[in-house]
This record gives sequence, C-alpha cells and structure tokens, in this order.
Amino acid sequence: MGEPVLSVRDLTTSFRGPQGWTPVVKGLSFDLKPRETLAIVGESGSGKSVTALSLLKLVPEANGRVEGSALLGGRDLVSLPEAEMCRIRGNEIAMIFQEPMTSLNPVLTVGDQISEALILHRGMDRAAARAEALRILDRVRIPAARERLDEYPHRFSGGMRQRVMIAMALACRPKVLIADEPTTALDVTVQAQILDLIHSLQDEFAMGVVFITHDMGVVAEIADRVLVMLRGDKVEEGETTQIFDRPAHAYTRRLLAAVPTLGSMRGEAAPKKMPDFVEGDESASPAAAPGHAPAYHDEPLLEVEGLTTRFEMRSGLLRRVSGRVHAVENVSFSLARGETLSLVGESGCGKSTTGRSILRLVEPLAGSVRFEGREAIGMGGAQLKALRRDMQMIFQDPYASLNPRIPVGRAIAEPIVVHGLAGRREAEERAAGLLEKVGLEPGMAARLPHEFSGGQRQRVCIARALALSPKLIVADEAVSALDVSIKAQVLNLMLDLQSSLGLSYLFISHDMATVERVSHRIAVMYLGEIVEIGPRAAIIENPQHPYTRKLLSAVPVPDPARRGARPPLPAEDLPSPVRAPDFVPPERIWRTVSQGHLVQESS
Repeated sequence: MGEPVLSVRDLTTSFRGPQGWTPVVKGLSFDLKPRETLAIVGESGSGKSVTALSLLKLVPEANGRVEGSALLGGRDLVSLPEAEMCRIRGNEIAMIFQEPMTSLNPVLTVGDQISEALILHRGMDRAAARAEALRILDRVRIPAARERLDEYPHRFSGGMRQRVMIAMALACRPKVLIADEPTTALDVTVQAQILDLIHSLQDEFAMGVVFITHDMGVVAEIADRVLVMLRGDKVEEGETTQIFDRPAHAYTRRLLAAVPTLGSMRGEAAPKKMPDFVEGDESASPAAAPGHAPAYHDEPLLEVEGLTTRFEMRSGLLRRVSGRVHAVENVSFSLARGETLSLVGESGCGKSTTGRSILRLVEPLAGSVRFEGREAIGMGGAQLKALRRDMQMIFQDPYASLNPRIPVGRAIAEPIVVHGLAGRREAEERAAGLLEKVGLEPGMAARLPHEFSGGQRQRVCIARALALSPKLIVADEAVSALDVSIKAQVLNLMLDLQSSLGLSYLFISHDMATVERVSHRIAVMYLGEIVEIGPRAAIIENPQHPYTRKLLSAVPVPDPARRGARPPLPAEDLPSPVRAPDFVPPERIWRTVSQGHLVQESS
C-alpha cells in the first residue's frame, strides 16, 4: 500500500479537572496507509473518539492538551497553527461525527452546508457547488434528493442525517477519512450500501480510513487492521483475521465473545439474556447471565389501529401544499403486558415516527391508540400528562435529548419531581441509584452531558426513562450508541426490569442480531407501512416478504473469513415516501403464513 498517509506517534491527550491533568489517550501510535482501513474498537470511554478529535485539533485548548505527533503529508497536525489547520480540516482530512444532529447547523439547509465546504476548499461558485451537493446526496442514497436539498436537518430521520454527514465529509475527497461510528444510526441495508460506498471511494481516491466502531460485524466486513483500546491504552493491534481468530489480549477475547450473532436464538422460545462481563476481572471471559427469561401475558397493554401520520410539504409564493410525506400509513398492532415488539426497517421508513405518534409527540392524522383501554388520540392536558407517566421514550440521539446546561442527575430527577412522586432531595437520591443501575457511578450525577462519551449519554437517557417506573417504554435505537459490553449489560437490565416489573417494550432498532435476542415479536416496516409481522422465530427463520429477506441478508457477520460473501446490494433509488396531495393509498391484502405471522402481499 506504500508509505503511510498518516503516521501517529505517542499521541497523548489529557483533560484538566479538579485533580489536575488526567490523560484519556496514552501514548498511542499507529500508521495508516493509502486505501487501508484501520478499525479502532473498544468500550465507550476508552478514548476512541478523543483520538479522532485530537487528530483534527478539535480538543478545546481551555481544558485539553494534546501531545505527540500526527504526520499528514509531512506536516504535523498536532503542532499546526489553527489557520493552517482550517485549510486542512474538511479538505485533506475529514471526519464523520457520531451524533449528526449536533454536527449539523439547524438554521442552514443541508444543501447549503454541503455547498459551504465545496466553495471554501474547492473554489466552486454557488451554482456548481449546489449541483455537486445534489450529486453527492444522490450517491449516499438520500431519497428524493433534489426536493430534500433545501430542507433543514430536523426534517430528516436520524439515519438520513447521518448520510448527510457522510456526504459532507466525502465532498472534498480527503486523503484521510475518520469515521466515528458512521453507521450507528443506519439500518442494515443502508449500512451495507454506505460501507460499499466508502470502500469504493476509498479505492478511487487512495483514501486511508480510520473507522471507529463498536460493531464487530462491521469490523470483520471492512477493516484491514484492528486496534483495540482500553482506558486510553492500545492493548492490541494486528491484522483483522489474526484479531478475530487468535486474539492475544483477554479484553479482546471478551469483546468478541459479547457480540450477538444473527441466528444464535434458533430453538429458543423467549428472549434470552446475553453473556455479561465479569466486573473487576480483566482476565475473565464473559459469564452466562443469571436470571429467567421474561414471559408476557395475552392481556393487551397497547392497541394501535390504523395509525396514520403525514407531514405536509409546501412550496411557491403562497406556500400551498405540494406534497405530503406519508411517514406512517395505516399501521396496526397490539402489544401485550411484558412483551417486546421490535420495529425494524430502513432509515426513514417511519419507525421513530410511529413511536412518537403513539406518545403524541407528533400528532397523528388518523387512527386509534388505546393504552390500557383508554384512547390516547384526542386526550389532552392533565390526562395526557398522567398517560405519559406510564409511557416513556428513550430517544435516538442522546445529546439532543439532554439539556446541555443541566447536570444529568437533575435531568433524571426532574420527571420524578414534576409528577409529584418525591421531593427534590429524594428524587436526586433515586437518580443516583438509577445511574448505578445502568452502569454509571452515582458521583457522575453532577456532570453535564458534554462530559460523557456518546455511549454514556445513552445510558443516562435510559436511566431517565426508568425514573417514573413506566409500564411501556418506546426504545428508539436505545442501545445503538453502546459498545458491545455495555450493550449486553443494558439489554440484560431491560430484560430484568421486564421480568420483575412486567414492562412492555416497543423496541425500535436496525440491529437485527440484537432484535433477535430481545424480541417476542418483530414487525418489519417499509415506506411507512408494516409489511410483515409475526413471532421472532418466524420472521428470522422463515421471512416471507422480499424486503424482510433483503434486511436479513444485509446483516454483517462478525467473521473475516466470510468477507465478501454478502452480495452487493443493488444501487437502485430508494423509493420516496413523498406523495402528491391527492394521493390515495391502495388497499392492502394480508396473507396468514402461520399462527400470528402475517405478510403483506405485493401489489
């Protein structure tokens, strides 16, 4: 592959706190060659993302210090002045950030944000930059890209916002691309397309890629080499095949053992807890998690019928309705007490909007939502407030759903106080206990959200959702930002709570292996509609709808020996959910495959 395009030596990043300077990346060294992909893996808080921020000089100088060297084209990025770094950042070295909503400017359209980099670094005029921005959005599979070029980030789903971020990073054809969890928010089909896209552009531009991820299936699929980090230290580095087949460090073995694999639940009647890490023992292997599998009852807790949510698109001088996004279209299902129903499907298919519509965070156009026999549509005021005590949501983007100015302990305690369940002091004590339940230290309650890693912030959001002891939790990508070890702990916690409290989960996810592990039933969504629904084993082992089969075939397998076994997904345009104002959805015909297993017939 030639000489390294990026050479990092003794990179050490420290942050100043009450006790002085604390190193969070300790003497890290590695080389990256053109066309090579280096995967950096490790637990949340191990220093992976801080390494990336250090290379781009994005560590705040007020309380951060970066030492060592990082040579790119003969220039040391660590010692470069900010003016010179501005010319390199986004041009020769680019980054896809972990949380797209906090990385995109909410007051600029996505077209303007992509064009800005092209105008600044490639000297294009505005018209040429706009045309190039449209071409890039098409290339990262944004449906109806021409119409969506002038939309703002909040109008995009989490997965589509991540695709916009990828488009921005690749716009100037950088020599080095740092991808910090770039496919975390994406469903498996789009993830597969994005991985194929990054790989093709990497070869075309002779680009080196540093891929930060916790998904060992993705690592096996794309990485040439793997670097394993633990508490800021590099504990192992080697060829991908060597790391998977002959891991030398105990921590690497534990990481690999905790990865859920699609098909591992064959023959299991109910959700099953994942192998958990043995706390305090670095040399231990994952232990089988104790406890019984949760069981659910036939009594329905939630009944959804004909749920329809659409968003109007306006244009012209008079802002007349020119089209509608059919985000959720005639969705019906029931959820029993103690049951987990997983909603899976492509980014933008309506999974998150379905969850938000049930909680009335967005207003449905039509349909019925009955919770414990009470109709939620049309409910208002005190009734809705009381209902939401029993129905909580874990949001997809943890940073966007936490107030950046409020300590996390207070954020967790606030719902307890608002609903009159305890006074401020007792609520804060409960908050400390909830932090401990989700694997954080009670003393972290005084910290602000920006002082946590992405995975730690998601655990804070899970603790906040549990604060009111709800009966139903809508978990919107609740564990997508978590590394494999913490994911196992949090999922086991959710199953324990389900078993002891009879909790019901509407589990929204794109991680099919995790969905298989935790679900009683699975519903597959496509363009706002459920196209197949049934027991977990029936969907995974006997998929009937072509889209379900496509989803399952796109799941990356954590085995480098099977790299390339997945056929490339066709690059056809994704259908758009935008319809004409007078569009009338066709009648759907359902076929019963087996008990509880229904599939929508192709029209």
